[in-house]
Amino acid sequence: MSPSHTAGFARQATETVAVAPVGWRDACLGELDRGGRFCGAYAVGAGAGRRWNALFADGEATRMLSLEVGEGEAVPTIVDLLPGADWDEREAHDLHGLDFAGRESLRPLVAHTAATGSWTVPVSGEGTYQVAVGPIHAGVIESGHFRFHVVGERILHLDPRLFYKHRGLQRAAEGASPERGLAFAQRACGACAVANSVAYALACEAALGLVADREARRGRTLLLELERLYNHLNDIAQICAGVGFAPGNMAFAALKERALRLNAELVGHRFLFGTVAIGAGPEVSAARADALRGALRELGEDAASAWRELSFAASVQARLGGVGVLSAEDAAALGAVGPAARAAGIALDCRSTSPGLWYGSSFAPAAPARPSGDVGARLEVRGVELPATLELLQELLAEPIGAGGSDPGPADPRGVARVESPRGETVCAVELTVARRLGRVHLRTGSYANWPALAHATADNLLPDFPLINKSFELCYACADR
Repeated sequence: MSPSHTAGFARQATETVAVAPVGWRDACLGELDRGGRFCGAYAVGAGAGRRWNALFADGEATRMLSLEVGEGEAVPTIVDLLPGADWDEREAHDLHGLDFAGRESLRPLVAHTAATGSWTVPVSGEGTYQVAVGPIHAGVIESGHFRFHVVGERILHLDPRLFYKHRGLQRAAEGASPERGLAFAQRACGACAVANSVAYALACEAALGLVADREARRGRTLLLELERLYNHLNDIAQICAGVGFAPGNMAFAALKERALRLNAELVGHRFLFGTVAIGAGPEVSAARADALRGALRELGEDAASAWRELSFAASVQARLGGVGVLSAEDAAALGAVGPAARAAGIALDCRSTSPGLWYGSSFAPAAPARPSGDVGARLEVRGVELPATLELLQELLAEPIGAGGSDPGPADPRGVARVESPRGETVCAVELTVARRLGRVHLRTGSYANWPALAHATADNLLPDFPLINKSFELCYACADR
């Protein structure tokens, strides 16, 4: 994985295209015809000054379609063309009062109404009943309510209800300086603090006209892969717990703890908080780099040994196949990202198109031997990615990382960046005022993109299988708050 040293790979470009309401659907279809991939939409403003923006990834670039929405006007829905836009439209309706013409339903998503029937899909028939799980759980996790519609033990449909905390991070960031706003992006999710922070920093730098230099790109990539390492170790441990395989759970949980301690030794924080800054990058001395390389080498050897034990545990492997299947067609339609998409056979990993970071041009997304889209495939993707991440960390630490900075570049009041988090593509969009304060911050994490896919993959499985399916996606609850 030889990183590119080309200066032209230093930033993600965003092109904004104004679209009239009558041409909205055709414009979105045009993006798809050109090979674009929908990666989120968000609303700006309220009342007569509202604007609706849809983002489409096109290699290293992002195209933004922007629609001005007048008072009393409805936006033509695209959910029939792009099912992955469902949550985006429902969120905009709840928080910005946008209506979407052509939708059968605009069930509340962020707004929590009292009546269960207002936010769940109606299910009827002989022998059907509902099982409610959450929002308070036995484990120490965020609030999440799962409403299962079942016949016997067979799940017909799952309605997840998240967005419980209403922390208002994005709204609180408005009016702050870009530097101050970093704290809000970082705290959206503890397990993806680096991915969220880097996406935010890159988006702000695009808006401010800054281009991260070589050392900043190397340092940020190091942090991202350290975050991916401990998350993947945790996710493998959780899948082992989901099938009741205590030896695997304990082995990978111990490896995760070692990875967290390495983080603390390197930067002073187990979850790498406070390591990302706008226009700057972390510094790693030669001594620290050598020490970390040695510790990571030992951790990698132990992880490989634990993975072999897990691979040859026949009772475990027999439990993973055919459970929680997400087909390639459904993953594409629902906009799944990260290990969930790659397990279904979709070679999507935005590390291969990350000009603001330090991934080589030869980087290729990991793929399971059999992309069956089930729990086993999602486990295998993480197992395959672990040695790749460890190899990349060794390359990054082969020389010390100097204090990163930035160079001047073209500015744009709207900046968009896409970063591959452990759970998939995280998209951050920022809009600056004329005073260079934050007018809008929108963070669409890999978890946000994958929750609808998890719900879809749950259907037609047995109710006792849901904890295992849930752990195989291992999505975050916190970053779905608004």
